[in-house]
Amino acid sequence: MKLIDISNDLLTAEVYEGDPVPELRAVQSMEAGDRYNLGVLTAGLHNGTHIDAPLHFLSGGADVSKVPLDACIGPCRVLEVTPGVITGEVVENSFPRGCERLLLKSGGRAFIHETAAQAMAYYGCRLVGTDALSIDPEYDQTGAAHIAFLRENVVILEGLNLSAVRGGDYFLIAPPVKIGEAEAAFARAVLVSDYIFWSGKGPQA
Repeated sequence: MKLIDISNDLLTAEVYEGDPVPELRAVQSMEAGDRYNLGVLTAGLHNGTHIDAPLHFLSGGADVSKVPLDACIGPCRVLEVTPGVITGEVVENSFPRGCERLLLKSGGRAFIHETAAQAMAYYGCRLVGTDALSIDPEYDQTGAAHIAFLRENVVILEGLNLSAVRGGDYFLIAPPVKIGEAEAAFARAVLVSDYIFWSGKGPQA
């Protein structure tokens, strides 16, 4: 099985403006004479690679512990896109139909317009991932794309590292950490680049 780690390190990943900077602090240390090592992590739930749940933008929405795991695990497509704002017209003309999990690679500089989110949900997207810090354009503080996706229960996976990944078809494994009542949670996102274990295709003789 060939695995590609597409997660960013939580402590070194770029931090969205205004979010807390994560910190790992030792409270027990074997170097200091303690019997074991024990650390405490302080971080925002949107630091690093993470999943947004409906509660992030929808009052009374489902928390991240209720995100459907089958949306976070399964065949996916990595789509290389041009930096800028992806509109509904771009989705209509260029995006695949019926792709349940779509990861957008742009070097962290592509964002999704509300009309694109609506079109992607309409065409069957269950999870959208991005290598940007947010799916919404920097100028849009309303969260319109988030809201359009989350209203349709489309899972949002942000802060990916797709630098070592080419466009194409993969198998995604990216469940969120289970945190009841939280609007988001960290994810360890991995792509499987060979199909042997999940397509039923054995090694070729």
